[in-house]
Amino acid sequence: MTVYAGQGDARRSLALLWGAPEEPRTGRSGPKPGLSVDAIVSAGIAVADSEGMDALSMRAVGERLGRTAMALYTYVPGKAELLDLMHDRALAELAEPPVESPVGPPVGPPTEPPAGPVAPEEWRAAVTAWAEALYACYLRHPWVLRISQARPVLGPAELAAMETLLRALQPAGLDPQRLRGAVTALWQFVRGLAATAAETSAAAAATGVSDEDWWIARSTRLAELAPDFASRFPLLTGLQGATGGATETGRREAFRTGLAVLLDGVAATAAAPPASA
Repeated sequence: MTVYAGQGDARRSLALLWGAPEEPRTGRSGPKPGLSVDAIVSAGIAVADSEGMDALSMRAVGERLGRTAMALYTYVPGKAELLDLMHDRALAELAEPPVESPVGPPVGPPTEPPAGPVAPEEWRAAVTAWAEALYACYLRHPWVLRISQARPVLGPAELAAMETLLRALQPAGLDPQRLRGAVTALWQFVRGLAATAAETSAAAAATGVSDEDWWIARSTRLAELAPDFASRFPLLTGLQGATGGATETGRREAFRTGLAVLLDGVAATAAAPPASA
């Protein structure tokens, strides 16, 4: 089931995300020794990583910390705000180490755009590093993929991840409209393939049948039922020898190949004349 970010108190959630000083709260006891927002977020991530999003609750987080759920509310108003903090903490891993860009550090004041398109090798490596880091982050924390992108968290790490990608793409010389399209395509490509990989792993765990065994059983039966498969679907048959597919290695190869195709498109788009209004 899809979970929506930003469902808690906007004022408190954003204050926690951006490290604003705590506001006085009435009717709540003071801080507990050994507890902090950081510890609660870490425990929440540990619960979601090990047990999945459905297991996440203030009670489960409290139990992991050896405290009651009520003890957590002094620091985090509720599960909705906790989820925003967890999401941003997960994306903060993209900055460890920061993705290098030919035009400067990943986060900071904007730089002047290049005078025109530059050689693709000057920006492709940075974009590839960013994409691989995001893909790996999603696989470490597959629960993040359950959080809808309809409404962003607007935390510093989420915005820094976007800024890093923009900086990496900046030397390509895309106009703002095309740059926005490239960013959207790249982020959704990474998220989509990571979701498929995470779902594949979850399916094997939930059913007890590996992806390889699942395909073998159905391929064998399909060959019996459709002996003319190759002649009916020649283009699909031609893909059987291509790398990429059901294995982890195949999925990684499909990711790299698809990313390269996207970046080829970015380079070609940058070299093309601007679209007429």
